Amino acid sequence: MSEPVEVEVFFDFACPYVHSAAVWMDEVQRQMGAEAPRVTWRFFPLEEVNAPVDAEVAIWDLPADRRSRGRDSMHAAVAARLQGPAAFDRFRRELLSLKHVDGLDHGLRSTQEEAARRSELDLNRFSAALEDRTLLSRIRDDYQHARTEHSVFGTPTFVFPDGQSAYIKLLPPPPAEDAVALWQDFTRAVRDRPYLREIKRPS
Repeated sequence: MSEPVEVEVFFDFACPYVHSAAVWMDEVQRQMGAEAPRVTWRFFPLEEVNAPVDAEVAIWDLPADRRSRGRDSMHAAVAARLQGPAAFDRFRRELLSLKHVDGLDHGLRSTQEEAARRSELDLNRFSAALEDRTLLSRIRDDYQHARTEHSVFGTPTFVFPDGQSAYIKLLPPPPAEDAVALWQDFTRAVRDRPYLREIKRPS
């Protein structure tokens, strides 16, 4: 049995490519079982990276009454993660589905609470964590690490332990029968071939 590949994925709930990548990775993990990649999902708010250069306040420092889809949905994900990695994974799947399948606004408290219900979270603990603004530092830390250490610019970006990384667009998710083969090809191309700098379709 080979050692599972470890990878960090920087993501934003708003991104359709993240939804496709998440469906793909869930399928890879389902099929590969004990040899499946170990994925750590890290926050990368596109709202922040696309902010004007003269923006005075980062989204995690905005006043509580200033709505931010990126900040608020990621705050909810941090709240879910406090209930354990499995709870976080269930919440991540549900909120992405509510956004990209059901077409709901992922930044609304009502959508986040629905994701929490579907994820079978402790709703009282979840609601209490949403009032804790110190948790926003988790978003800031992931974002700053992504920018300074890996030059991340978009989502999803996959980062391997040796520092090799790649931003990937998948739409729609790959078919289930190709999920593992694509993962193996992707790993070999990104992690094992650092000289491969870019592949881009013309349209």
